Amino acid sequence: MKYATKNYIGKNKNTRKTKAKTTAPTVGRICRLDETGQKCFGDSERKTKISSYKPTTNGFLKCTFLPKLKENDVHKLMTNEQNFTQIQRKNAKMENDFYMSLSQLTEHYRLNPMTSRHFGYPYNMALALDDVQKQLKNKVRDWEEIRLIEEKGITYFTSEERYNTGAILYYIPIVRLYRLSKNPKRKQTVQLLQSIYSYLYHVAKVPYYRKQDSYLFWMYKMVEEWLTSDDENEETPFYLSEIKLAEHIGDFMEQKIYNHHNLTLFKKHLKNFKAKDLFDNDCFMLARKIFSLYEQYPNSTIYQNLLSNIETEDFENDTIVSMDKYVSFCAETKGLLFQTLFETVNSEFQECATMQEPVVIKKFDGSNLTYNNLDFETRLFPLIEELIYTLNNF
Repeated sequence: MKYATKNYIGKNKNTRKTKAKTTAPTVGRICRLDETGQKCFGDSERKTKISSYKPTTNGFLKCTFLPKLKENDVHKLMTNEQNFTQIQRKNAKMENDFYMSLSQLTEHYRLNPMTSRHFGYPYNMALALDDVQKQLKNKVRDWEEIRLIEEKGITYFTSEERYNTGAILYYIPIVRLYRLSKNPKRKQTVQLLQSIYSYLYHVAKVPYYRKQDSYLFWMYKMVEEWLTSDDENEETPFYLSEIKLAEHIGDFMEQKIYNHHNLTLFKKHLKNFKAKDLFDNDCFMLARKIFSLYEQYPNSTIYQNLLSNIETEDFENDTIVSMDKYVSFCAETKGLLFQTLFETVNSEFQECATMQEPVVIKKFDGSNLTYNNLDFETRLFPLIEELIYTLNNF
């Protein structure tokens, strides 16, 4: 279920003081720069029409055509008799490694591989690879790709599982919870929501916009500097008022959700909760799902399956939208301030090429396998999206 309007980078101009004619979107969406479609151009010259000499049936349409194998350098080298024996031994070793790794991979993912070895090298490997890729795509959630690696004389598969965050800005509003806490009729609902916020703050490690090490802290500061350095206009007082409110309420509410009693009393709040209307019920159902996730994964964070900087080239770091930039607590998701913040963030992300997303890479080289998966992320991110939607539509 999608809970928020998606907005692609490139549709918003990065203006410093833009008057918001409409409300800023609840959750923005980041457009990946590598998603641009590529056109294929054919030969402009018309081909000669060819027709069959005799009437034929269309029985060939029922046939299954096997993958086409491209000629490679090995085939060319095999024409040299001097290298033939050496190449045969190398190919036999590669083929044996291939099927041993394939066996480990299919057992791990519980696949049913086709019988292909009798087709002979190297066509049998191409056929087996094509078959297992199709099965992984259809059966394994979050599967991204497999690679055949040759390292230190050993050939083996690696499999990558990746959770697609949907290029969404997961900005969780604080001011909305503060205003809700001022309603005495929503006391139980606020207790549940504060437990959710504490879980995201302490356990899931979602950045808080009032902390100086957070990305949004400096983005808010940047917007404030623009406003104070430019000449005042009719909108300036509204911006400055929203900034001061965001700072004051942000500091106050951080003390509330920092309290660990929100977590220790989470289960009790659920047990004693009585919904009064649809909004209460939505909050209760959401809290129950998040508490279940907390019980199953008491130490899991949003960063646990990210590739480390060591695995990423240094020159690529500036072109990656790191997770702490698009998952965070924020002041508000409506109003002039957020509209400007949203446009500024979008403008910066437009210069980036990729999104940092949760990834699990498994090596099928005969060693003990990691049984890590992306179940936590698959459940958490939709719940954060649902939380944002629920609060912004109350």
